[in-house]
Amino acid sequence: MKLFNTLTRQKEEFKELKDGTVTIYSCGPTVYNLFHIGNARPFITFDLLRRYFEYRGKKVRFVQNFTDIDDKMIRRANEEGVTVKDLGDRYIEEYFTDAEGLGVKKATVHPRATECIGDIIKLVETLVEKGYAYEVDGDVYFRTKKFPGYGKLSHHPLDELESGARVDVDDRKEDAMDFALWKAQKPGEPAWQSPWGMGRPGWHIECSAMANKYLGKTVDIHCGGVDLIFPHHENEIAQSESANGVEFACYWMHNGHINVDNRKMSKSLGNFFTVRDAAEKYGYETIRFFMLSSHYRSPINYSADALDAAAAGLERLYTARDNLRFEIKNAKAQKPLPGEDAADFDKYRDLFCEKMDDDLNTADAISVLFDMARQINTALTEEHSAAYLTAALTVFEELAGVLGILGEEKQADVPDDVKALVEQRAAARAAKDWAKADEIRAKLAAMGVIVEDTKDGAKILMKK
Repeated sequence: MKLFNTLTRQKEEFKELKDGTVTIYSCGPTVYNLFHIGNARPFITFDLLRRYFEYRGKKVRFVQNFTDIDDKMIRRANEEGVTVKDLGDRYIEEYFTDAEGLGVKKATVHPRATECIGDIIKLVETLVEKGYAYEVDGDVYFRTKKFPGYGKLSHHPLDELESGARVDVDDRKEDAMDFALWKAQKPGEPAWQSPWGMGRPGWHIECSAMANKYLGKTVDIHCGGVDLIFPHHENEIAQSESANGVEFACYWMHNGHINVDNRKMSKSLGNFFTVRDAAEKYGYETIRFFMLSSHYRSPINYSADALDAAAAGLERLYTARDNLRFEIKNAKAQKPLPGEDAADFDKYRDLFCEKMDDDLNTADAISVLFDMARQINTALTEEHSAAYLTAALTVFEELAGVLGILGEEKQADVPDDVKALVEQRAAARAAKDWAKADEIRAKLAAMGVIVEDTKDGAKILMKK
């Protein structure tokens, strides 16, 4: 399997540090609001990365944090008149609601920054002791220019980063590019006791401490959105490698931006959507399918047309699956018929893995699933055994499961009154009373029921 490493700007053969176990750290949300569609992309992308490793037989230790203390959280809590902890608890719960809807599995560990204060303080102390950090009036800053590798992830020399960066103006800092590791308490803010007085952690140090605590000094893969490359991930590297003296992460993976109707998503432009809002209109699974329909490193454009196309594509795959299930249930022959070979569909598994092994190419992997759906639809025009069709269904559902799609049961239980109407319609058709049959079909349609006539009888589809 090859992955594009942001650090080296090339695809590299992946090899985990500990044979058979892959360690992944994925930056999680700051929990002061419902997460938006831009946040959803890395959550879905790196959930898929984890799923695929597990599919290929690897054990995965996946850590995704919650930032539950920062300026935005303090400001929002004050606006609502609640504690920062209560705000964090609420939106962590809301996160899991939306993540579950999107098919995102829970991480092996979901650490909160506030649960790791001791680990953060210890890491900052190490940096101070080694001369990489200094204290001023209860604040602790990292000496950026002391770390010679600064800029290696974003591929810009420090002087270029300095000239283009928006930095906090603070005359107390030794250098404008130095960043906060620990912040002295301001009136009314939550705070913890530290060697530098009451205070709280800076944003960047949280992830370094949590990755170190739960995955060790070096992780296999560190991932997040492309917007985190600088300064967040650049600062994580500087902190971690200065403190530990070893490489922080072997591979760095970053997903591309999301635009809305070809414009950058922004509250000021009125094109800012939470996943919750989008799911109410399109459904969670459609959002996941939309995100996976493009390569994770490519920019993606969120629009009504794109979501409608994703919904239509997803429906085609559901139709292929449900038609296959229906034919298996009604197949006349159970054992393989002459000329049938269950291995006909194994090629799709190989093709799927070939695409996924090429830097998680989900766009091409989904194309493989559509190619298989076309072969399934062709096969269903002929007589086949249940054994042959079951072999096809096994591979189809297996690959869809890796992508985290087709998990819904579109064919709901059929109510007795619907069954009775379908039977009446069948009787009318048998008596060639077409007017009566059409009348019953229209009545069923008004109830949200579609009846498809197949060579094996009536197929009932209940609209959701």
